Amino acid sequence: MPTFCAPDGTRLAYRVHGNGGSDGDSDCHDAPVVCVPGGPADSRYLGDLGGLSAHRRLVVLDLRGTGRSAVPDDASSYRCDRLVADIEALRTHLGLSRIDLLAHSAGANLATRYAARHPKRIGRLALIAPGTRALGITISGEARRELARLRGAEPWFPAAFAALEAITGGTGSDWEAIGPFLYGRWDAAAQQHLMASRPENEEAVARFAAEGAFAPDATRAALAGLGAPVLLLAGEFDVNSPPGSVAEAAGSFPDAALVVQPGAGHYPWLDDADRFVATVVAFLE
Repeated sequence: MPTFCAPDGTRLAYRVHGNGGSDGDSDCHDAPVVCVPGGPADSRYLGDLGGLSAHRRLVVLDLRGTGRSAVPDDASSYRCDRLVADIEALRTHLGLSRIDLLAHSAGANLATRYAARHPKRIGRLALIAPGTRALGITISGEARRELARLRGAEPWFPAAFAALEAITGGTGSDWEAIGPFLYGRWDAAAQQHLMASRPENEEAVARFAAEGAFAPDATRAALAGLGAPVLLLAGEFDVNSPPGSVAEAAGSFPDAALVVQPGAGHYPWLDDADRFVATVVAFLE
């Protein structure tokens, strides 16, 4: 697995999927797409994003302290705003003047902060089932429960909904029990994927959103001048990143396209790979 050095000397790793061509300006369709996982978790859960690597080479970063990237000496560097420098170091390492950047879930907060700080380094920005804390958008428990009720006919619904009610009400913490709400189909593949996507570095998760990680007012002000096109893709049934909150986030970008993938949850490339890839490829090209 290739590696590079972050500005503080931490050795970071990334995976490469596909052979889309040589590095170059991001206006070229052969240039790689830099992918940022959520969690923070080992990026292996992204796979090749449902076959997106057949169309563009994917450079998938393991955030510091996850996957094969090293644990930093300074644990405070797990904070979202401080991770921006790691994305910029990867861009420099790849020799790109601009990058097409794709981010999933919590990783979208990092990508948003990167776009705000380095707007001229973004070719295109794709936010998949995005977290919205960087923009100051919060999601109410009732909004999550209302979306969850759409799955009321599923055999797993009663137990999963009870767990969701407990979590949103502040009396529960059984996150595994609400796993079915994150997938369009709760089958064996989804269950296996849920296990693989679980974050293993608890400190990285805890410090990612530590005080000072987000500056929503400043971020939105900076994004007002972003010239790059932005795709925000939400899953119809995603209780983690509900379509309503993703639509609200779209309003923070001057050139944004909102797509809600029917029948999808938090991992739309698993629920309907063909539809997901077609949407993202059309946007990137």
